[in-house]
Amino acid sequence: MSTAAKPKHIGRNISRIRELRGMKQEALAEAIGLSQQTVSSIEGSEEVETKKLIEIAKVLGVTVEAIENFSEESVFNYFNTYYDTKDSVINAGNYNCTFNPLDKVIELYERLVQVEKDKNEYLENLLKGK
Repeated sequence: MSTAAKPKHIGRNISRIRELRGMKQEALAEAIGLSQQTVSSIEGSEEVETKKLIEIAKVLGVTVEAIENFSEESVFNYFNTYYDTKDSVINAGNYNCTFNPLDKVIELYERLVQVEKDKNEYLENLLKGK
């Protein structure tokens, strides 16, 4: 059994970050000006040339170091310890809504009723004009 460190697989890291971002290979390919097949090939490579890595990192919104040092474990640790009450919409399972959703439904309903009233008034005026 070898105790040597397993080399980092940059392509696999790119693939996982892209998937976590909810991005398809086609979208990444288009953003960096390559074909989907080329992106697939890059994601299958252990090493990626620096110029391409910089472009990919920019599109994925991460640093080159984040791609190089990516690990599933660190992602889960990050999400398990992330509690930012200013920037996150969901905080500890509670939805922080800045308005009452029922008020918005009522407002929409009232606007729809007003539109119908205006339409009826317009049609009545049209009939009286004949």
